[in-house]
Amino acid sequence: MLIFIAVVLAIFLALAGLPMLISTTPLPGLAAPHELATPDSHFVTIPFEGTDGIELHYLAGGREDGPGASNFLLLHGFTFNAFTWNDLLEAFGEHGRVVAYDQPPYGLSAKLVPSDWRGAGPYTREAAVVQLFALMDALAMERAVLVGNSAGGSLALEAALARPDRIEGLILLDPWVYVRRPTLPRALASQPQFARLSIWLARALGRSDALLRRSYADPARITPERRRLSGIHAQVHNWDLAWGALLHRSLTDAVAVSARLDEIARPTLVLSGAEDRLVPLSDSERVVASIPGASLAVLPGCGHMPQEECPALAREALSAWLSDQKFLREGLDSR
Repeated sequence: MLIFIAVVLAIFLALAGLPMLISTTPLPGLAAPHELATPDSHFVTIPFEGTDGIELHYLAGGREDGPGASNFLLLHGFTFNAFTWNDLLEAFGEHGRVVAYDQPPYGLSAKLVPSDWRGAGPYTREAAVVQLFALMDALAMERAVLVGNSAGGSLALEAALARPDRIEGLILLDPWVYVRRPTLPRALASQPQFARLSIWLARALGRSDALLRRSYADPARITPERRRLSGIHAQVHNWDLAWGALLHRSLTDAVAVSARLDEIARPTLVLSGAEDRLVPLSDSERVVASIPGASLAVLPGCGHMPQEECPALAREALSAWLSDQKFLREGLDSR
């Protein structure tokens, strides 16, 4: 609903001509990603057509070998970053190697602006899938279990449909699948006022914790450190213009993965916060009903990001499901 209201307001303002007053000068006094890195931060540059490469920030842990060891690739939601997984990295690490990365332009990953690329650019939904597999290649992950929260859940599903041979399983936390986000005709969205409006909206979203608060059943559970890490992008050079470019692209980039859920042929767990105000439990139930053999675990008292708000409950549900999988590499090799 908030996104719908924002798009309607953007159309009204655009038609009024006011967006041309919005500055396209980058915000001043900001830092390079490496200056903001934590002791657990890693960086890797992946190839991406039409660019000189994209530097991705990621967190890593766990074990890379041994009986039953798997790779886990963790995907955050819209506007968030890899730090959202801090409280679950160890839990996944008990079962194998774990990597959580910032999808560009979020977190400490590269903040590309339109002058940095040729062609369709790095912010389409198709590009996000290409980048996911490029990161797996760069980190020598032949296959992985994809773990996605919110929009990271829809990315996980799109990747599983694009390259099922490289996906061992799916764990989806409150996946953003049945989206009611409006889109615009490309001819309308390509008008210059919409690019400027997207920058304005990016600055408003990126400097506010409103989405973070709405993602918790009880916002009082948000710690100062969680609030700081969720907003770390706003300390990076060019973040506002990069976010604006992504939001501008999203005006014409619809989410349509729900139409192909019955094609998913990998073990799937869906975790749903019972008090999620962004993706209702009924949506998660529809996802489970549409994916053959999928399982559902409902986490009481939790909102849209149970990995942050209710990590103990999430760990319990994850461990129970993973222990039943006899995971997974050997099983796939024998198929």
